[in-house]
Amino acid sequence: MTNIVEARSLVKSYGNFKALDGVDMDIPVGAISGLIGPNGAGKTTTLKSLIGLCDVEGDLTVAGRDPRTARHKLMEDVCFIADVGILPKWLKASQVVDYVEAVHPRFDRSKAEKLLSTTKIPANKRVKELSKGMVTQLHLALVMAIDVRLLVLDEPTLGLDIIYRKEFYDRLLNDYYDSNRTIIISTHQVEEVETLLSHLMFINKGKIILNEMMSDLEEIYTEVLVDGDKLAAADALNPIYVRELLGKKSYTFESVPKSALESLGELHTPSVADLFVAKMKEEKHG
Repeated sequence: MTNIVEARSLVKSYGNFKALDGVDMDIPVGAISGLIGPNGAGKTTTLKSLIGLCDVEGDLTVAGRDPRTARHKLMEDVCFIADVGILPKWLKASQVVDYVEAVHPRFDRSKAEKLLSTTKIPANKRVKELSKGMVTQLHLALVMAIDVRLLVLDEPTLGLDIIYRKEFYDRLLNDYYDSNRTIIISTHQVEEVETLLSHLMFINKGKIILNEMMSDLEEIYTEVLVDGDKLAAADALNPIYVRELLGKKSYTFESVPKSALESLGELHTPSVADLFVAKMKEEKHG
């Protein structure tokens, strides 16, 4: 199996609103994949469809199974987390561990306890009595003790400050991830996950508008700080986005050979954040 997720023509409507409008995607095994999109773009609906929480039309295979007909079996290989702040607040830390052990067949209690021993979380304290940092550490210990093939994270660090967000991603990458696991992260914090990702998807208005390996972006997209006397030549090459930058104009091109751009000015590979803005603007004006 080369792709852990394969989806074709996924459609999901809520009344007259199409949350998913023909979603096509492939996510390779072992990727750390980012699903980026504005509010209402279809991110959460897409992720829920992958784990069978949202019934969709179309062709869908996740870890070799159809989530709509084999969800119970699929969830042995998948872990889904919507928000690190949603642990039941009335449970004690030790009881949360008991609960996860009871519901997930791939949970390794000894590993969780070993991870928790490196923190200052009191086992007899209720979740509501813990600091945000401790809740993050508790959730991380639970996640990293579950041996699954696919980890799906929907805005996992929402509401956390930058220190705890960084700790979450650092530990996830260094202590959890290996090439046998695949991680899908949906987030608004594009800059924070950019260095983690090996695969990138943009979604807008229920459609996937970018689905590429990070290693391929340099070949596909080029940002050029165009010299003032070359603007007409740059315009003629059909940029997908133009913005003012440092008193000059920055042009973003898609699938234009670098040999055709070198004479226009200084060439760069756009950041994920800048590429996201460019693709959103292209969609708006396309």
